[in-house]
Amino acid sequence: MANAADAPRPKKVCFVTIGATASFDSLLKAVLDHSFLETLRDAGYTDLLLQYGKEGQAIFNDFFQYRDVQGCGISIDGFDFNRKGLGQEMRAAKGEGTSVEGVVISHAGSGSILDALRIGVPLIVVPNPELLDNHQVELAEELAAQGYVIHGRLNDLVAAVSDTERLRRRQKQWPPVNSGLDPSGRGLAGVMDDQMGFVD
Repeated sequence: MANAADAPRPKKVCFVTIGATASFDSLLKAVLDHSFLETLRDAGYTDLLLQYGKEGQAIFNDFFQYRDVQGCGISIDGFDFNRKGLGQEMRAAKGEGTSVEGVVISHAGSGSILDALRIGVPLIVVPNPELLDNHQVELAEELAAQGYVIHGRLNDLVAAVSDTERLRRRQKQWPPVNSGLDPSGRGLAGVMDDQMGFVD
């Protein structure tokens, strides 16, 4: 007779994206850290999928060369970039079919944020501190204050995973139903203006 503890867990995906234009090595290293992987495993995650960009492939490959990946209890895979967009990966994190809803961890680029919000998957936004004229912190802070995302910090992604469970219970619809006029006719700028409180 099989033990319930031996039964396979339902698939639960953590998808991490660093975007297409800037490297974000510190985020890749943070999500491949042993304590972060343990946190994912303990929270019921079965898969970690990384979009690591061109420059991040060395970090990804080094991880597999020097670590006991089987011992972490999570399936880890990655790719540089998907020219068709990241919707498929984000929907995998949303949990379709027999999967359980997971999380997306993203750099604080507006395109990636909006994609995840439209799909309705819990989102941890991690600003890249290495960028000049960094608007990413402001965007992450404001969206977190409004209850749409978790503002993740590189030095404490473990706490962000725990915060995700609270976000999941109170997740807001995007775009907001009370945003007034349909912002779709004004494109990304209209949606972001509405959310940031800018008035014409």
